[in-house]
Amino acid sequence: MSITWDDFEKIDMRAGTIIEVNDFPEARKPAYQLTIDFGLLIGIKRSSAQITIHYKKEDLLKRQVIAVVNFPPKQIAGYTSECLVLGIYDANNDVVLLFPGQPVMNGCRVG
Repeated sequence: MSITWDDFEKIDMRAGTIIEVNDFPEARKPAYQLTIDFGLLIGIKRSSAQITIHYKKEDLLKRQVIAVVNFPPKQIAGYTSECLVLGIYDANNDVVLLFPGQPVMNGCRVG
């Protein structure tokens, strides 16, 4: 299925820095609760992410990630997820995070 350039421009993908990571035992599949700083324009957003296989909590702190920030909030096991952290599924169907190849300013848009 093809999309137009206008469709792509509707997706607001931004770089942000993880500033807090918590276990999420209520989730159906193993996940963390992330708090991510997207800079002054976007602010702080929360996300649930099924990334426990490849990442320890302490390794995620201060790591920059890429996320979609303009989805509506979604309730996941009583937790409000406000953005979608992006990743790629590996051969075992576990998520590998997408992140900038070098440090960028929080809130920078993917384009």
